[in-house]
Amino acid sequence: MEPVRLPDSDLESIEASVRKLLDQSAEQARQLDSLASMPPPADSPFGVFGMPGMSGFAGLPSPAAPPEPRPILELEGEEYEDELDSLSDWVDDFLVRVYGAEVTTAAPWCEQWQEHADVVAWLHALWLAYQQHKDPEAGPAGLFVWHRDFLTHAMATVRAGGGPLSACMTDPDRPAHRLLPGPPPSNRTTSTTEEPKENSELGQADG
Repeated sequence: MEPVRLPDSDLESIEASVRKLLDQSAEQARQLDSLASMPPPADSPFGVFGMPGMSGFAGLPSPAAPPEPRPILELEGEEYEDELDSLSDWVDDFLVRVYGAEVTTAAPWCEQWQEHADVVAWLHALWLAYQQHKDPEAGPAGLFVWHRDFLTHAMATVRAGGGPLSACMTDPDRPAHRLLPGPPPSNRTTSTTEEPKENSELGQADG
Protein backbone atom coordinates (compact mmCIF):
# COMPACT_ATOMS: atom_id res chain seq x y z
CA MET A 1 0.00 0.00 0.00
CA GLU A 2 1.19 3.44 -0.86
CA PRO A 3 1.69 5.73 2.16
CA VAL A 4 -0.92 8.42 2.56
CA ARG A 5 0.55 11.88 2.51
CA LEU A 6 -1.39 14.70 4.15
CA PRO A 7 -0.96 18.35 3.35
CA ASP A 8 1.06 20.35 5.84
CA SER A 9 -2.05 22.35 6.78
CA ASP A 10 -3.86 19.15 7.82
CA LEU A 11 -0.87 18.00 9.87
CA GLU A 12 -0.79 21.29 11.73
CA SER A 13 -4.51 21.00 12.46
CA ILE A 14 -4.12 17.44 13.81
CA GLU A 15 -1.11 18.48 15.92
CA ALA A 16 -3.09 21.37 17.41
CA SER A 17 -5.96 19.02 18.26
CA VAL A 18 -3.62 16.58 20.00
CA ARG A 19 -2.03 19.40 22.04
CA LYS A 20 -5.48 20.59 23.05
CA LEU A 21 -6.47 17.10 24.20
CA LEU A 22 -3.25 16.76 26.21
CA ASP A 23 -3.84 20.15 27.89
CA GLN A 24 -7.41 19.16 28.76
CA SER A 25 -6.20 15.85 30.22
CA ALA A 26 -3.57 17.62 32.35
CA GLU A 27 -6.18 20.10 33.62
CA GLN A 28 -8.55 17.27 34.59
CA ALA A 29 -5.70 15.55 36.46
CA ARG A 30 -5.01 18.77 38.40
CA GLN A 31 -8.70 19.08 39.29
CA LEU A 32 -8.79 15.49 40.59
CA ASP A 33 -5.69 16.09 42.70
CA SER A 34 -7.27 19.22 44.13
CA LEU A 35 -10.48 17.37 45.00
CA ALA A 36 -8.56 14.55 46.65
CA SER A 37 -6.69 16.97 48.92
CA MET A 38 -9.82 18.82 50.07
CA PRO A 39 -11.43 17.73 53.38
CA PRO A 40 -14.97 16.42 52.97
CA PRO A 41 -17.81 18.74 54.00
CA ALA A 42 -19.19 18.12 57.47
CA ASP A 43 -22.60 17.13 56.08
CA SER A 44 -21.27 15.06 53.18
CA PRO A 45 -22.73 11.52 53.06
CA PHE A 46 -19.47 10.36 51.50
CA GLY A 47 -17.14 11.76 54.14
CA VAL A 48 -15.99 8.30 55.21
CA PHE A 49 -14.43 7.66 51.80
CA GLY A 50 -11.11 8.79 50.48
CA MET A 51 -12.47 11.58 48.23
CA PRO A 52 -15.26 14.01 49.15
CA GLY A 53 -18.57 13.49 47.43
CA MET A 54 -17.46 10.39 45.48
CA SER A 55 -18.82 7.26 47.11
CA GLY A 56 -16.42 4.33 47.00
CA PHE A 57 -13.87 6.09 44.79
CA ALA A 58 -10.98 5.25 47.11
CA GLY A 59 -12.25 1.72 47.60
CA LEU A 60 -11.94 1.67 51.39
CA PRO A 61 -13.20 3.95 54.16
CA SER A 62 -10.60 6.09 55.89
CA PRO A 63 -9.39 4.80 59.26
CA ALA A 64 -11.24 6.01 62.33
CA ALA A 65 -9.57 8.71 64.40
CA PRO A 66 -7.91 7.44 67.60
CA PRO A 67 -9.89 8.07 70.79
CA GLU A 68 -9.09 11.20 72.77
CA PRO A 69 -6.83 10.52 75.77
CA ARG A 70 -8.57 10.46 79.15
CA PRO A 71 -7.17 11.06 82.64
CA ILE A 72 -6.01 7.72 83.95
CA LEU A 73 -8.01 7.96 87.19
CA GLU A 74 -11.20 8.05 85.10
CA LEU A 75 -10.41 4.61 83.69
CA GLU A 76 -11.47 1.36 85.31
CA GLY A 77 -10.68 -2.34 85.26
CA GLU A 78 -8.61 -3.70 82.41
CA GLU A 79 -8.52 -0.34 80.64
CA TYR A 80 -6.88 1.22 83.71
CA GLU A 81 -4.40 -1.64 84.09
CA ASP A 82 -3.34 -1.45 80.44
CA GLU A 83 -2.81 2.30 80.67
CA LEU A 84 -0.86 1.92 83.91
CA ASP A 85 1.37 -0.73 82.32
CA SER A 86 2.20 1.62 79.42
CA LEU A 87 2.81 4.50 81.82
CA SER A 88 5.09 2.32 83.98
CA ASP A 89 7.19 1.37 80.95
CA TRP A 90 7.70 5.06 80.11
CA VAL A 91 8.43 6.10 83.70
CA ASP A 92 10.82 3.24 84.49
CA ASP A 93 12.61 3.01 81.14
CA PHE A 94 12.81 6.71 80.30
CA LEU A 95 11.70 9.25 82.87
CA VAL A 96 13.49 7.92 85.96
CA ARG A 97 16.60 6.84 84.06
CA VAL A 98 17.04 10.27 82.48
CA TYR A 99 15.51 12.65 85.02
CA GLY A 100 15.45 10.59 88.23
CA ALA A 101 18.42 12.29 89.90
CA GLU A 102 19.48 11.16 93.39
CA VAL A 103 17.05 9.87 96.00
CA THR A 104 17.35 11.98 99.15
CA THR A 105 15.14 13.30 101.93
CA ALA A 106 14.63 16.40 99.77
CA ALA A 107 13.78 14.28 96.70
CA PRO A 108 12.15 11.00 97.80
CA TRP A 109 10.97 8.26 95.47
CA CYS A 110 8.97 5.05 95.74
CA GLU A 111 9.52 1.81 93.89
CA GLN A 112 5.78 1.20 94.29
CA TRP A 113 4.71 4.62 93.03
CA GLN A 114 1.82 2.93 91.18
CA GLU A 115 0.12 2.59 94.61
CA HIS A 116 0.00 6.38 95.04
CA ALA A 117 -3.05 7.60 93.10
CA ASP A 118 -1.95 11.24 93.07
CA VAL A 119 1.50 10.33 91.77
CA VAL A 120 -0.05 8.16 89.05
CA ALA A 121 -2.24 11.10 88.01
CA TRP A 122 0.72 13.51 87.88
CA LEU A 123 2.98 11.17 85.92
CA HIS A 124 0.22 10.21 83.51
CA ALA A 125 -0.47 13.88 82.75
CA LEU A 126 3.28 14.40 82.24
CA TRP A 127 3.39 11.43 79.85
CA LEU A 128 0.46 12.74 77.80
CA ALA A 129 2.15 16.13 77.55
CA TYR A 130 5.37 14.42 76.43
CA GLN A 131 3.56 12.59 73.63
CA GLN A 132 1.97 15.82 72.47
CA HIS A 133 5.16 17.90 72.51
CA LYS A 134 7.41 15.34 70.83
CA ASP A 135 5.03 15.19 67.87
CA PRO A 136 6.44 16.89 64.73
CA GLU A 137 3.41 19.17 64.68
CA ALA A 138 4.65 20.72 67.95
CA GLY A 139 7.61 22.14 66.04
CA PRO A 140 11.32 22.18 66.89
CA ALA A 141 10.68 23.87 70.24
CA GLY A 142 8.06 21.33 71.35
CA LEU A 143 10.30 19.38 73.71
CA PHE A 144 11.78 22.56 75.16
CA VAL A 145 8.27 23.66 76.08
CA TRP A 146 7.67 20.23 77.68
CA HIS A 147 10.83 20.56 79.78
CA ARG A 148 10.06 24.12 80.83
CA ASP A 149 6.31 23.95 81.46
CA PHE A 150 5.66 20.33 82.41
CA LEU A 151 8.66 18.23 83.45
CA THR A 152 10.19 20.59 86.01
CA HIS A 153 6.91 21.37 87.74
CA ALA A 154 5.61 17.80 87.81
CA MET A 155 8.80 16.26 89.16
CA ALA A 156 9.18 19.01 91.78
CA THR A 157 5.66 18.30 93.01
CA VAL A 158 5.87 14.49 92.97
CA ARG A 159 9.31 14.38 94.63
CA ALA A 160 8.90 17.29 97.04
CA GLY A 161 10.30 16.77 100.52
CA GLY A 162 6.82 17.12 101.99
CA GLY A 163 5.02 15.66 98.99
CA PRO A 164 3.12 12.43 98.37
CA LEU A 165 6.27 10.26 98.56
CA SER A 166 7.75 11.85 101.68
CA ALA A 167 7.07 8.71 103.78
CA CYS A 168 8.70 6.43 101.20
CA MET A 169 12.28 5.85 100.07
CA THR A 170 14.67 8.68 100.99
CA ASP A 171 17.80 6.57 100.59
CA PRO A 172 18.43 4.26 97.61
CA ASP A 173 19.83 1.63 100.00
CA ARG A 174 16.67 1.58 102.13
CA PRO A 175 13.57 0.96 99.98
CA ALA A 176 10.34 2.00 101.68
CA HIS A 177 6.69 2.45 100.80
CA ARG A 178 3.92 3.91 102.90
CA LEU A 179 0.63 5.54 101.97
CA LEU A 180 -0.07 8.67 103.95
CA PRO A 181 -3.66 9.07 105.13
CA GLY A 182 -5.62 11.77 103.35
CA PRO A 183 -7.89 14.35 104.94
CA PRO A 184 -11.28 13.20 106.22
CA PRO A 185 -14.48 14.07 104.33
CA SER A 186 -15.78 17.61 104.74
CA ASN A 187 -18.40 18.39 107.38
CA ARG A 188 -20.98 18.95 104.67
CA THR A 189 -20.45 15.46 103.21
CA THR A 190 -20.61 13.88 106.67
CA SER A 191 -23.77 15.73 107.70
CA THR A 192 -25.49 14.89 104.40
CA THR A 193 -24.89 11.16 104.86
CA GLU A 194 -26.06 11.25 108.51
CA GLU A 195 -29.32 13.17 107.92
CA PRO A 196 -31.36 10.21 106.58
CA LYS A 197 -30.33 8.13 109.59
CA GLU A 198 -31.32 10.90 112.02
CA ASN A 199 -34.65 11.41 110.28
CA SER A 200 -35.44 7.70 110.39
CA GLU A 201 -34.64 7.59 114.10
CA LEU A 202 -36.95 10.53 114.74
CA GLY A 203 -39.73 8.82 112.78
CA GLN A 204 -39.36 5.67 114.87
CA ALA A 205 -39.44 7.70 118.08
CA ASP A 206 -42.64 9.47 117.01
CA GLY A 207 -44.26 6.15 116.17
